[in-house]
Amino acid sequence: MSGRNAELARPVHEMRPSITVTSPAKHASNVSAYGMLAVAVLCWAGNFVIGRALRFDAPPVALTFWRWTVAFLVLAPFTLQHLRSHWPVIRRSWKIIVLLALFATVLQHVPYYWGLSETTATNAALLNSASPVFIVVLSVLLLHERFRALAYAGIALSVCGVFVIVGRGELQTIRALHLNAGDIWVLIGTLSWAGYTVCLRWRPPELRGLDLLALIAAASVMLLAPLYVVEMATGKFLKPSGTSLMGIAYVGVVASVLAYEAWNRGVARVGPARAGPFMYLMLLYTPLLSIAFLAERVQTYHFAGAALIVAGIYLATTAGKSARHC
Repeated sequence: MSGRNAELARPVHEMRPSITVTSPAKHASNVSAYGMLAVAVLCWAGNFVIGRALRFDAPPVALTFWRWTVAFLVLAPFTLQHLRSHWPVIRRSWKIIVLLALFATVLQHVPYYWGLSETTATNAALLNSASPVFIVVLSVLLLHERFRALAYAGIALSVCGVFVIVGRGELQTIRALHLNAGDIWVLIGTLSWAGYTVCLRWRPPELRGLDLLALIAAASVMLLAPLYVVEMATGKFLKPSGTSLMGIAYVGVVASVLAYEAWNRGVARVGPARAGPFMYLMLLYTPLLSIAFLAERVQTYHFAGAALIVAGIYLATTAGKSARHC
């Protein structure tokens, strides 16, 4: 078979592109990806505010269960027909789909909501900001990736910004932090999110982003259902109200469908390790939302911490990888 015929005989996803992507086009694609990552984190910052508001009306498993039930109901009309046509792919890839659902929902949201009932917001924010560090570590361990020194310097700079914000600019506040049961639950959720982000590398390439999200939502509901029954058996029930229903609608549509689709696309373009530092924006967005909705005042440490976070993200995303070993 000639070289040209051999190329045409390859599967579509293995064919080499006939046109090389120019550097400006690649740069524009990266900028678009970074924008989607930033929007995703903004949606999750709103989820943090909603979660705090509903902590007395919605137990952790109940909130997570209804969050993903709503997400699936929203996604179903747009994905069911396409999913039926890709049933062989789904059947072949069910293990990674279940694993993604486990990391994205059960082992992330339930521990996180649970932890917030037992720990301070300062401790939770600090532990949640460790996700980019976990993502880099898992990328090195599981994907055998290596990064330039500037990338690690950028992460360290962002961590400094995190400490400035959660410590409110005071060293004694940071020294006073200590781990309790709630901190451990939040840390489990943070590690789970890092695992989800890295495991996106093995997502079925034949499935669209919305298709994958619908499958994750469906698998999550099935995984959460037994836990929901156990939670209700212990006497913990969702308290229906206008506030709780609006909150569930937000976390189900905005914080799940919109945010996860944006995050998945961003990670697919720039990789998990470059996407990770954008989670630090949570500590910038959350104070801004608190100012807008809770009438809190801007403090000097907000500006100092935000500057360090943005500078760290810039270094981490522009430094890139030095080498990759498979």
